[in-house]
Amino acid sequence: MQIIFGVLFHFIGGFASGSFYIPFKKVKGWAWESYWIVGGVFSWLIVPPIAAYLTIPGFAEIIKQTNGSILALTYFFGILWGIGGLTYGLGVRYLGVSLGSSIILGLSSVFGALLPSIYYNFYPKEGRDSFNDIIGSSWGQVVLIGLIICVVGIFFCGKAGMMKEKDLGAKAATKESAEFKIGLGLVVSIVSGILSACFAFGIDAGKDMANEANAAWKLLNPGDGEFLFQNNVTYIVILWGGLTTNLIWCVILNTKNKTFGDYTNRKVPMLSNYIFAALAGTTWFLQFFFYGMGESKLGNGASSWILHMAFIILVANVWGLVLKEWTSVSKKTFRTVLLGIACIIISIMVVGYGNSLK
Repeated sequence: MQIIFGVLFHFIGGFASGSFYIPFKKVKGWAWESYWIVGGVFSWLIVPPIAAYLTIPGFAEIIKQTNGSILALTYFFGILWGIGGLTYGLGVRYLGVSLGSSIILGLSSVFGALLPSIYYNFYPKEGRDSFNDIIGSSWGQVVLIGLIICVVGIFFCGKAGMMKEKDLGAKAATKESAEFKIGLGLVVSIVSGILSACFAFGIDAGKDMANEANAAWKLLNPGDGEFLFQNNVTYIVILWGGLTTNLIWCVILNTKNKTFGDYTNRKVPMLSNYIFAALAGTTWFLQFFFYGMGESKLGNGASSWILHMAFIILVANVWGLVLKEWTSVSKKTFRTVLLGIACIIISIMVVGYGNSLK
């Protein structure tokens, strides 16, 4: 039952993350940097402490009493992850929701799943699976097979993107073809995919805060298992790092592009722009709210991260179909992206099965 709930929570989180960019498409007359940082203020600064306040009594005291080196390392990983999140937005812009999310999050799933376990090979820690633990166990080998299948799915999605660029180039110019840039999009996506994995490292670096919240909850609820919302306190510090990176970059772009006027421009639907940007930011945060719930059931190992990323990829590709991002391509290109999606779905089932053997 723990496995089922863990997978379900990861699916809900994946749905939130795979859907968060959709409200941004309703923003009118604002530059990318303007609506991105407005959404970011909600997702990284406003909503996380509200979530912690509602779920963890005394969360501020936990942060205050945490060792400074732990806070610094957690914040540092947040900064690196912030760069990944920033380039995620650009990757989706240049490649579309479907393709951009597949490549970025597929790479993130690989690095986020494997690098921590490799680290624990050299610096063992109780309760953490090392790479040797994974490859030396039947459950770990099944998880690795699922990871390989996920990589195959990423390959087919990337191939479909190149085929899509060729198909669009043969047709009359459209808004979609004008923004679709496979070369720049791939570079941005690779950077994003690698650095986005730092969120998983940040969760691990700040695990002492989550453990403190978990221990306090268990004292009040003996025998009720692990605290579902224990990671909400850690998210606050990680997301401070993400806010720092994105705020600096967006202010630079506002200055360079002279778009500071977006925030007070009455010639555009200003109220609805703020509402949709806030909705996007809030939806984005919900991915990790539910990730934390899933992680409390499955653990912060390879399985949790792969499942989370794979569900996001799946949902983002479904949105890509709904938004008709593949209507202007050939049947062969469309079949290729469907093959990639199918591989990712299979990888989810394989990873889920492998985790059930643990």
